[in-house]
Amino acid sequence: MQTQLTIQSHGSGLYEFTREAAGFASGQGDGLLTLFCQHTSCSLLVQENADPDVQQDLQAFFRRLVPHADDPSMGYLVHRTEGPDDMPAHIKAALTQSSLSIPVSGGRLALGTWQGLYLFEHRDAPHTRRIVAHFLASG
Repeated sequence: MQTQLTIQSHGSGLYEFTREAAGFASGQGDGLLTLFCQHTSCSLLVQENADPDVQQDLQAFFRRLVPHADDPSMGYLVHRTEGPDDMPAHIKAALTQSSLSIPVSGGRLALGTWQGLYLFEHRDAPHTRRIVAHFLASG
């Protein structure tokens, strides 16, 4: 069973989509939910969903780790065609992940108490992002 989840980002940030993924897995029994992001400038994360400071700190860390291409420390970058946030977005996506595997037990995502599923948008402008969700039943 497979579907596509669409997430509208409003620029750089973390966008929780746990509810949408859980809705797809609901009633499916036991198995594995695979989520795959069809883009190269955003990524997927399992992250804490209780304290928004965690999301803010993650964003601040990645901005320091990989600043925009117009920052003097990024002068070595060649790919600049799509703006100063594009190549850094590709680097951030390479450092994180484009797919997740989540166990499903009794039709429910087997996430921990404070865990949520997030699209991590690395670009500054709004984007429509697509995530392929595939459920594989066990047995």
